[in-house]
Amino acid sequence: MGEIVRELPQEDVLFFADSVHCPYGRRTHQEIQRLAQGIVAFLLSQGVKVIVVACNTASAAALRYLRETFSVPIVGMEPAVKPAAERTDSKVVGVIATEATFQGALFASLVERFATDIDVLTQTCRGLVEKVEAGLVDDARTKRMLFRCLQPMLDAGVDSLVLGCTHYPFLRPLIEEIMGDGVEIIDPSQAVASQTGRVLRREGLLREEEGGRRAFYTSGDPKAFVRLLEGLTDLRGPVLVARWEGGEIISA
Repeated sequence: MGEIVRELPQEDVLFFADSVHCPYGRRTHQEIQRLAQGIVAFLLSQGVKVIVVACNTASAAALRYLRETFSVPIVGMEPAVKPAAERTDSKVVGVIATEATFQGALFASLVERFATDIDVLTQTCRGLVEKVEAGLVDDARTKRMLFRCLQPMLDAGVDSLVLGCTHYPFLRPLIEEIMGDGVEIIDPSQAVASQTGRVLRREGLLREEEGGRRAFYTSGDPKAFVRLLEGLTDLRGPVLVARWEGGEIISA
């Protein structure tokens, strides 16, 4: 969300954190589609004009389904395999993401289209999302977990590492420390923000006047979410509670 706010400061931005069902990474695609459909329906009820699925896992599992279900423009996330393949000298790149991201057809398609002559190493790094959600982004245990995850890629000679989960950029200082200066860290967030701006312009929806507002919805504990928001970002705005009832989201 931070990159979108910086790219489009004049736009109102509503963010929905489905804390109750996090992490999505080990859920089935059917579960993720059901959850994502409920979230999109709720955001549309709040008057949004473009949806950004700011989650690689949800994009891999549900992006096509959401576009078939809703008429609103929808921007998705995808692991940045293409730029990694274009920039690598060693012809070995790494991607860290969730199980659901790697299992989706989207990731396989990216490798087939852009990295047929590249050795693409993948790692799921179980537990990292939970560490970020707990705010433990500079914790010694988190660093040890990252080291176990990343060392095999270093040993294999990767010179580009793709952050294939939107939680992982919060761990970037630790990742850079482990990987060293010889490995480029690739985060697709800026590209997604730029694409969101292009979609708004294409659809004639770009707001010209300044002063966009920010609002955050969480399906979990609002106090815990505020602490996480303030600890990890410089974003501020009202935090509102939303609860799931029978597959629908009700704003409290």
